[in-house]
Amino acid sequence: MEEFEALLNESFEIDTPDEGSVVKGKVLAIEAGQAIIDVGYKMEGRVDLKEFAQPGEAPEIHVGDEVEVYLRQVENARGEAVISHEMARREAAWDRLEKAYADENRVEGAIFGRVKGGFTVDLGGAVAFLPGSQVDVRPVRDAGPLMGLKQPFQILKMDRRRGNIVVSRRAILEESRAEQRAEVIGNLAEGQAVDGVVKNITEYGAFVDLGGVDGLLHVTDMAWRRVNHPSEIVTIGETIKVQVIKINKETHRISLGMKQLQDDPWDTVEAKFPLDSTHTGRVTNITDYGAFVELEPGVEGLVHVSEMSWTKKNVHPGKIVSTSQEVEVMVLEIDTQKRRVSLGLKQTMRNPWEVFAETHPEGTHVEGDVKNITEFGLFVGLDGDIDGMVHLSDISWDQRGEEAIQNYQKGDTVQAVVTEVDVEKERISLSIKALDDSFSGATEGVKRGSIITVEVTAIEDGGIEVEYEGAKSFIRRSDLSRDRSEQRPERFQVGDKVDVRVTNVDQKTRRLGLSIKAREIAEEKEAVEQYGSSDSGASLGDILGAALKGDE
Repeated sequence: MEEFEALLNESFEIDTPDEGSVVKGKVLAIEAGQAIIDVGYKMEGRVDLKEFAQPGEAPEIHVGDEVEVYLRQVENARGEAVISHEMARREAAWDRLEKAYADENRVEGAIFGRVKGGFTVDLGGAVAFLPGSQVDVRPVRDAGPLMGLKQPFQILKMDRRRGNIVVSRRAILEESRAEQRAEVIGNLAEGQAVDGVVKNITEYGAFVDLGGVDGLLHVTDMAWRRVNHPSEIVTIGETIKVQVIKINKETHRISLGMKQLQDDPWDTVEAKFPLDSTHTGRVTNITDYGAFVELEPGVEGLVHVSEMSWTKKNVHPGKIVSTSQEVEVMVLEIDTQKRRVSLGLKQTMRNPWEVFAETHPEGTHVEGDVKNITEFGLFVGLDGDIDGMVHLSDISWDQRGEEAIQNYQKGDTVQAVVTEVDVEKERISLSIKALDDSFSGATEGVKRGSIITVEVTAIEDGGIEVEYEGAKSFIRRSDLSRDRSEQRPERFQVGDKVDVRVTNVDQKTRRLGLSIKAREIAEEKEAVEQYGSSDSGASLGDILGAALKGDE
């Protein structure tokens, strides 16, 4: 009996499975959504059928099937073994996954749920986390088509103690993509024309699928003309023909072009747009230094700000022309190597200073508004959007320039006379005081040497002020008499009439040069010529007496 008992106990110790181990069992029955499994030694347990189902599939289990289960407890309150098929799969899966992780091998799994930041993946019994960034090479908006689909994954990180596994689907795709890219790129050559499908459009160009590898079609290589946005040329999903411009073997980047398959319009620029010819173009872009004008698709020229207007200086080009405006321009210079055309806008219009000089010769009366007042004169707006200047010295006859200019304000309408037009220097000189031609009328017929009668209007220490027909002049002390003793201003009184000789007529300064002394000398000379000479022995008194007697 003792030997039998020892053998029996030994048998129990050897054959009875330990709790926490994986054992094999046989399906005895399936009822109420559970499988009844015999794990030996008259121990039976129940397992929910869902533990035998793959994600998205129906459970596959039948009576008589042998299955592995995890023995959690030998006997519960009902005398049944507590077992789990899922935990058995998990333990087996962890063993398998740890080996795959160590060997850097891929593992197969299926996405079955969505969690914060990503998805859950069933790796044949072990649940892994798939971050959202590791689902695809590009952001995935709808992961529905990927759910429940068996596919390979790469294990990025795993911790059995904590039960954490992180996997990536993107790493698999990138690896496959790299192999595919290498194969496609190997079949491409620079200069080759190929068909591609537009996959994406950005601000700077479009990405074109060349059959597994993407190439960049930059916006500047889409057309010879200026393209504001790639969507003007291509649309997503469109099949286009492109030329391979450059292939970077290291980075696998491919540069594509469309315009390279078209005729270069610059080949015929010199023939179509000869120098000094005028053409109508469209303004495509405006900058601080000028405006770009499209002469034909693919050919643009620059109108520099200095060539935009004859009259508008130091203004932004946007105040002269606007985008999409059609303008007439002249070709000034062509540089085919640098692909540059210099254009002129003002050259298509006549120089306004030339026009003004033709239509307003010197002496013409003009009218305009005071545009600006400076320390040296007034600027007056004239026809043709040009300005003329009235210098301080040309404002008034009677006032000093600094005083006369105080009588004017910006916006005042003034009249003036054109005194000079300098086309090369773009200057027009005007005179306001020239409008008063009373001096010319008063002195008409008066010339140098004439004897006229003037009226004394003021007595000063240096001489006397006189007036002739409204024109005032000043006779200096030294010109009051040929005799020094008589060169005294005080011997005259205001209102006296005096005969004087005209020594100068200055129309510009409206001044008459007058002299009593010169008149007396002239009279003496004339008397000597008529009644004698110094050689005849006659005295001056005799000559003058004879002259006076002759007058009587």
